[in-house]
Amino acid sequence: MQTAKVALGGSPLLAPRSRRSAGPSGRRVARPTRAVAEPSQAVPFLSDADHLKKWSSDSWRNYPALQQPAYPNQEEVKKACAEIASFPPLVFAGECRTLQERLAKCATGEAFILQGGDCAEAFSQFSANRIRDLFRLILQMSVVMMFGGGVPVVKLGRLAGQFAKPRSAPMEQKGDVELPSYRGDIINGPEFTSEARVPDPWRLVRAYNQSAATLNLLRGFATGGYAGLDRVTKWNLDFMANSDEGKAYTDLACRVDEAIAFMSACGLDMNSAVMRETEFYVSHECLLLDYEEALTREDSTTGLWYGCSGHFLWCGERTRQLDNAHVEYLRGIGNPIGVKVSDKMDPSELVALIATLNPENTPGRLAVIVRMGAVKLREKLPQLIEAVQQAGQVVAWVCDPMHGNTEEVSGYKTRRYDNIRAEVEAFFDVHDECGSVPGGIHLEMTGDNVTECIGGGACVGEVDLSSRYHTHCDPRLNAEQALEMAFYVASRLRQRRERIAKEKQGQGKQVLLY
Repeated sequence: MQTAKVALGGSPLLAPRSRRSAGPSGRRVARPTRAVAEPSQAVPFLSDADHLKKWSSDSWRNYPALQQPAYPNQEEVKKACAEIASFPPLVFAGECRTLQERLAKCATGEAFILQGGDCAEAFSQFSANRIRDLFRLILQMSVVMMFGGGVPVVKLGRLAGQFAKPRSAPMEQKGDVELPSYRGDIINGPEFTSEARVPDPWRLVRAYNQSAATLNLLRGFATGGYAGLDRVTKWNLDFMANSDEGKAYTDLACRVDEAIAFMSACGLDMNSAVMRETEFYVSHECLLLDYEEALTREDSTTGLWYGCSGHFLWCGERTRQLDNAHVEYLRGIGNPIGVKVSDKMDPSELVALIATLNPENTPGRLAVIVRMGAVKLREKLPQLIEAVQQAGQVVAWVCDPMHGNTEEVSGYKTRRYDNIRAEVEAFFDVHDECGSVPGGIHLEMTGDNVTECIGGGACVGEVDLSSRYHTHCDPRLNAEQALEMAFYVASRLRQRRERIAKEKQGQGKQVLLY
């Protein structure tokens, strides 16, 4: 298992400023664009890069900004953001650079991304137990994928910042009453009342505080021994003890224990960091730009600006326009970033978007997260992959099988496990056919025993949706369904690994198995 400290101990950062300062000489030295950056490079670009000349942490304000709340009092917004800007960063630049190095391996098949968590975090559901259960589920899934698939897993939680949600319509109607849509707890409340739906800028401060507390707990779990491989048999969630997925995990965990006992007998230090700690990063959609700007800080080591609200930030399908504010903000920060694309994405547009967000073509800088549904993915993804390959661009391809499979059943927004599984299967099949690399999976899931998605080994039926439907927004896989998905992904990773090994053997080359 790849290990290190959970994100928060990197290079020092300075307070935010409105403009990026020039170098000591006052000049900017133009550098040739690399076709592919060196894998060991820890930054996506240098602070004097040409594309940063007209960028600043607030230059996004010069562009149309979609999906932003209509605050009734802009002075209160400024006060709340100024307070957040005075707070410590939630993550640090050094951690983001380490994550970039990990993600670079996901673009080449030497590692795999597991990104998962709540559709939207909620103030009312915030508890140590829920954070622990999600962390534990991600650990379970990563062990299944590593042991079964034979590759390191980069663990990204959708938490400590995943509060805002884009909406397809600005207004929501129930009966004869029409109110502004719920946009996530960081903006307004889910209750269908006129008071709750008014955007409140001081929710920004509450979201920051909850994120800080979440990260503090995650640090303790990741580095305090809870995530140690010697505890792999103790990670099972209680309500899964008698499920098929729980039993399959227990069997695998016992095999891991046997392997650890063998390694210990061979002299492995069981108290070393590799056995006692794990690496865990946090991520969220870069949606609410006032909040992101307030947490954008300049790194004193590299001179780059980092979005210190999370390690990995992504741009959504609804906000990825080349000439709009979200792309403008993301193109200048030093974090590893992602962009979500649907079947509506034109191949030439994707190439242009990648060039804008990753101008130096640095491995680990950019993940393309596809969300299409299985049928459209088989039709559209090959064209996107071919365009990116022909352009010589390096990205990590990630499958989001959730957002293209949402439907309404009995008045509940839900997803069918079989459709989710079918999209993941299509994702791996297409990459096999195109000779490209399936780099990761992005799931909306929870460690809670919920009934929000239909099917899977959990046997959730349509009539069960009302029993434990707790999400504030979109339906999530429960722990059994998520673990079942992990076993399937592990099987596909193993198949890919074995196929590549056979091809190399057939070519008379030395085989290196990761």
